[in-house]
Amino acid sequence: MTKKVLVVEDHADIRKMMAIYLKMYKYEVIEAADGYEAVEKALEHRPDAVLLDLAMPVLDGVDSARAMRLSPELDDTPIVCITAYRDFYEDRAREAGCNAVLQKPIDFRQLDSLLKHHISQA
Repeated sequence: MTKKVLVVEDHADIRKMMAIYLKMYKYEVIEAADGYEAVEKALEHRPDAVLLDLAMPVLDGVDSARAMRLSPELDDTPIVCITAYRDFYEDRAREAGCNAVLQKPIDFRQLDSLLKHHISQA
């Protein structure tokens, strides 16, 4: 069964590149451009995992993760955060309920392994 991953990234080119790589690893991909849209799409599509950029407009990734964790439908959905500012965001992301924080640029083999691990435990 194909697993669904919600990719949340405000830069369209990065979001598209991430979607291409995830599709190569046989994931179904849903896309969102900001944290507010991420919460809406997560509630609508109920993904198996969320790949969430942290520095975004409208609603940042930390607040988006908090909002997802408040929803009973999403409280156990794995959230993997990505950021170029890991030292700044890691503690805040984990406090918000994120399962893991990855540094940009992303190693997609590592990401695939991490997603499989968290999806299998959800």
